[in-house]
Formats: sequence, structure tokens, C-alpha cells
Amino acid sequence: MKKTIKSLSAVILAFAAAACSSPEKMTEMAQDLTVGCEPAVLEVVGGKIDADVTVTYPADYFHPKAILEVTPVIVYEGGEVKMEPFMFQGEKVKDNYQVIPAGGSTITKKVSFDYAPGMEKCYLELRGTVKYNTASTTLPSKKVADGANTTYMLVSKKGVVDYKTDDYKEVIAQKAEGQILYNINSAEVRNNQMDSKSIKDFQAAIEAIQSNDRMSIVSTDVVAYASPDGEEDKNAELSDNRSKSAEKAFGAVTKKHAVNAPVNVKSVAEDWEGFQELVAASDMEDKDLIIRVLSMYSDPTVREKEIRNLSAVYQTLAQEVLPELRRARFIANVEFTNYTSEELLELIDSNIDILDEEALLRAASLVEDNDDKLAIYRKAVDKFDSQRAQYNIAVTYINMDEIGRAKNALSKVGEDSDVYNALGVIALREDDINAAAEYFAIANSKAGVENAAIIDIIDGEYEAAAEKLAGKKTFNAALVQLLTGNNGPAAAYDKDCPQSAYLRAVAAARIGDSAVAKAELEKASKDEELAQRAAKDVEFAQFR
Repeated sequence: MKKTIKSLSAVILAFAAAACSSPEKMTEMAQDLTVGCEPAVLEVVGGKIDADVTVTYPADYFHPKAILEVTPVIVYEGGEVKMEPFMFQGEKVKDNYQVIPAGGSTITKKVSFDYAPGMEKCYLELRGTVKYNTASTTLPSKKVADGANTTYMLVSKKGVVDYKTDDYKEVIAQKAEGQILYNINSAEVRNNQMDSKSIKDFQAAIEAIQSNDRMSIVSTDVVAYASPDGEEDKNAELSDNRSKSAEKAFGAVTKKHAVNAPVNVKSVAEDWEGFQELVAASDMEDKDLIIRVLSMYSDPTVREKEIRNLSAVYQTLAQEVLPELRRARFIANVEFTNYTSEELLELIDSNIDILDEEALLRAASLVEDNDDKLAIYRKAVDKFDSQRAQYNIAVTYINMDEIGRAKNALSKVGEDSDVYNALGVIALREDDINAAAEYFAIANSKAGVENAAIIDIIDGEYEAAAEKLAGKKTFNAALVQLLTGNNGPAAAYDKDCPQSAYLRAVAAARIGDSAVAKAELEKASKDEELAQRAAKDVEFAQFR
């Protein structure tokens, strides 16, 4: 609230030059001095009440041999607080105070007080004493400003602390796979391959999928390969021929279990990817050397040449690896429909042991009762040693405002940005503002930045807070806009709670809308603490 009242009392100067020929006359004329304050209504910012007080001493007011002691005082329900006095002197005083010339002067001084509870209903006054020789005279007290505005103290210090998310999939992509092998330089499908264990397992998987209501085949791939030995052009032709024979073989394999899904047929001239996988999975002594050769050369011809140069190794490759790459793969791409939210809630009560870690984390997010959440998270911790569940236990305790238990739960989790943010929120709840600020800075997360805006508001750094809360539709975001002079977000903040109603009442009062302000205050007064605040709040002084 930045309004300026330049003068609280008009000054009519109709006195002759001799009017202040004595210090006593300074006392008599004190009430006619012009006094101003910026801001006109005192405001608490960052725990302090700061203001600029201006006093105009007219010509011939200040006795040339007088000393004036001016003490700023905050008077409030809990008592009063005095500043160190400002000292002024006339032109003929031989001292080191600020001189007020006979021709008059306008003096501006900064005053500063630490806020104390009760100062939301207070006033600032100046108390003066004129000293002349050995005598002193007390001036009448001069009221300067009312206050103090404490709207920033409405800031919510609950903080934002998010649960760690699950990786639960409503639909899980799976694969069923089998393969047939070819002889070297051949595209003919051998009978023994059609009756191999790989094919039988593939057929059994297809049957199981088709009998499971939660599973469906969405597409299939038939991929034929040539091993990466020999000429590249010939291998490309060979893999193309294998893809044709493999497509026919796939039809025979799935004849008894028809797959109603698209069949994608393709060929890969030289299976370097499969080659690397098989080498890496083998127990060959020189496998690291072979893999290094693959990483050094991208040209297939150069790769083959370099590997053939490893004569002892190449014999092992020719016997154990290359035959496995003369193949065609049959792949069924499957979608598994996971438990619905309703099913998860039922399984929590009926058969919770069948749920995996991700399902437990998702189930906990679906229940509203905090005790139920804790029970599910504990299950995930006990069964899977879930760090996310352990952290979420701490979050649940924070939401329950059981700070001791939250600290204990966090002590069992490895440190990360979420944990630092949670520690910052705990520090906020405990009014350890400095510690909270440090934790939020370390967290450097979205939630940490949003929470750091609370510190900014408390410290009076409203612009910095507004920047951090840009785009947010929260109570604190609306409050900081109000504090920076934008009433709109606070007036439009539509949460149905006493605190939100109070915020809307302040916004209405600032534009003089008494009807809305009183209506919102009535809603806010359901909270006894807010009702008591409203009775003293300078924001509503015009309606009392």
C-alpha cells in the first residue's frame, strides 16, 4: 500500500520574526509544523517497519541557540518502541548536530522498527524536547502515521512437497518371439526348424496370449537376416530370399492359432547388431577386442576384414556365432492391459500380494485416507525396499503435519532434490527460515523454486517471488500480485476457504468495494484467527 499524505496538519504561518524569539515559542508553535510520512500507512516488510518522515521547520521557527531532540516512537497495544533520537541545533549552537537555519528547512529522516506482534494496530509519533542552556521543554507529541499493514503475513508457509510418481503402465508392451535358422548361403526352411523348441515355445506363447482377455497381439514382424560374413551384395540378396521363405513359414507356424494383426516382413542384409549381442554375451576370451573393432569401423567390409585378421578368434566366431545369425525371427507385438484403478483398489483389500512395486505406488495414490496410504507404502518398502515409497511415507506425514515422523522417514532415504525440498518444507513448518532457504536452493527443483518464493515474500522480496510464481494459480501467487499492486489475481482467486475469502476481501477493500469486502470477510470470519485479525487489520480501517 503506497499512498502518500504529504501533511497531516496544515501550517498557517502568520507570525512575526519575533514570534520565536524564545525556545518557549518553539513549544507553542510545534503543533503547526508540517509533518509527512511515506508510506502514509505504515507497512511491515520483511519483519520491519520502515518509513521516511519529513518535517518542515518554517522560517524564524528554530531558535538559534536551541537544541531539539526528536524521538520517533511506535505506539501499539503491546506497549511502545522508541528509536534513538534525531538531534538538531540552531545556528549559534556550537555542537555537531544537524543545523536548522533561521530561514527554515525541510528535513527527511528514515525511521526503522522491528515488527512485534500487536503492531498491526499502531501509530507512529514524534516526541520532541527543546533544550536551551540548562532548561528543557517537552513538545506536544506529533502523530505521523497509522498502521501497520501486515498483509504479507497471510503467506501460506505450508510449502509444496510432491509425491514421487510411479511408473505404472495402463498398457504394457510385450513381445513373444521365436526363430528359425538357415544353413549357410541357403534360404530354404528346413523341417527340423519348423519343429524346433523355439518355434514350439512361440506357438505356446501365441496360444496363451489369445486365451488371456488382458492380452492382444497388435502386430507381428518377420525379420530375415544374413550373417555378416561374405560379400555385402550377396548377403542382401540372401536375406531378401530368406524373408520370402520365412513369411511362408510364419503362415504355417500360426496356422492353428491365426493372428489377426498386420504382418510386417523385412530383411537385414548383415546382422551386425545381433553379432555384437552374441559376442558380448559369450565367454570368448577376446570378445572385448572384437567389440572394440566393431566400434572403430563402421564400414561392413572393413569390419569383416579386421575380424578375419584375428584368425584364431575367427574360427570360434565361424563355429559358435555366425550360424546363429543365419536366421529369421517371428515376433508378436503384444499389449497387456493392466489393472484399472477400480481393480487396484479392490486388490488392495483382497489380494495385495500380487501387486508389484509400481502397482502399489499407483494404488496408494488412489486412496485418500492417509493411514491407508501409509499402509500401502509400507507394503512396498517391506516387499521391494522401495525408496520412492519410503519417501512418500515422509510426504504423507508432512501432509498430516506429523513433522517428527516425517523427519524419521526421510532419514531412511538417499538424498536427492525431492528430499532437500521436503526438508525445506519441514524447516518452513518449524519457522527455521534460513534453513528452509538453504534446502530450497540445494533442491533447485520446480517445487523448490516455488517454495523459495515463500522465503522471498517473508523477506519482502516481492518482485523476486512474483517471478518464481509466474503462471501459478496458487494462493501465494495471488498474494504476491496483490503485494506488487495487482489486485486482479487476488480478487479472482476462487478457492472456497476462509483464507482465500480474506484475500479477496483485501483486494476488494483496496479498490473501495465495501460490499464485496464485507461479504468476503463474513466468509473468512469462520476462522476465528482471521476474524480477530480482521478486527485490527488496517486494510479494513475505512469500513470500521
